[in-house]
Amino acid sequence: MTTRAGTGGATKKDKIAAELRRRILTGQLPRGERLRQDQLARELSTSITPVREAMRVLEAEGLLVSESHKGVRVAGLDLERTKGTYIVRRLVESYAMRRATLRFSRLDLAQARGLIEQMQQALDAADPARYQELNERFHFHFYERCGVPSLCDEIRATWQSFPWDLSLESLERSAASQAEHTAIVDAMAVGDPDLVAQATEQHIAHGFASLIERATGTRRPDPFPLEAD
Repeated sequence: MTTRAGTGGATKKDKIAAELRRRILTGQLPRGERLRQDQLARELSTSITPVREAMRVLEAEGLLVSESHKGVRVAGLDLERTKGTYIVRRLVESYAMRRATLRFSRLDLAQARGLIEQMQQALDAADPARYQELNERFHFHFYERCGVPSLCDEIRATWQSFPWDLSLESLERSAASQAEHTAIVDAMAVGDPDLVAQATEQHIAHGFASLIERATGTRRPDPFPLEAD
């Protein structure tokens, strides 16, 4: 994924963190894999210090785990943390979409449909990493038009800790996701904030359910309803 906030003014630590995050969330660095600072420093043509600092950033995000006498490894799936992130995403992203509905132009709609076409091309080419990159671009195409830049930044932070890599190879889910993307754009074309929010919530809920089933092998109740534990 390469559509995070721009790197203008970013430090070497920030750039390394972004690269390691990309490798983890596209599955290039598998869950549980151990990372060697010296090896990464050589790969990234830098010293160990910014690599170590970048790793600390990703530890704070929950993507890496440091173990005494064992070094650092890519974190496994933390179900409770992922559940909390899902609930936050569903609340905040649907609100951002409501706001974006009032600010979306016909050109914005055409560009969104174009991104859906590009995602389909990535699926047809069996390129899940490219699909995920375009998926992020598609969603932030809306969020960046919500009128509150800091809200968009908060959404980016939740995306950075969500285990996207665990859904990369699910072609069935990707096909369903494409239909949901189209539903979101169609709702946006109508200009109904409630309809857009509903389509967004359903999309996030279905994606979460698929991810958890893929990670655990079982279907689990949606934790979002108020009465859910």
